[in-house]
Amino acid sequence: MSDDIKQQFWKALAASPNLMVGQTGEREHHIPMNAQLDKDAHGAFWFFTATDNRLAGGGPAMAQFASKGHDLFACIAGTLRREEDPAVLDRLWNNGVAAWYPGGKDDPKLLLLRFDLDDAEIWTADPGIKGLFKLATGMSMKQGDLGEHAKVAL
Repeated sequence: MSDDIKQQFWKALAASPNLMVGQTGEREHHIPMNAQLDKDAHGAFWFFTATDNRLAGGGPAMAQFASKGHDLFACIAGTLRREEDPAVLDRLWNNGVAAWYPGGKDDPKLLLLRFDLDDAEIWTADPGIKGLFKLATGMSMKQGDLGEHAKVAL
């Protein structure tokens, strides 16, 4: 099950790469970030941000994700680190990112953060016919009737 649910997660994140991200242990609210995915990278995704963003210092972090269709949810633990490899910046750079940085790739406020993934809890919301019937008739629900849940290493 965990490999299947991980594949569902990566597919959903690719379709709508928006997450709420915050540093672990901080009282600050999490902020919306747009993940930059690399199909060849296993265990990481990236965020373009500004050097004055409250996530710029990096460290232990959590990200929350809800898929576009609200049929998959995830809470992801990992570590934010400054990405220093210019080749990664070049590979992930795109017009959507360029619109935010007037100085382009040399903008003094530009910062690329890598989110190194540790683990996640993932939930799917797919009740199936049996689950829908139970919901419609008020029958007692039990674990698994509305979808899957797994703790996975990413």
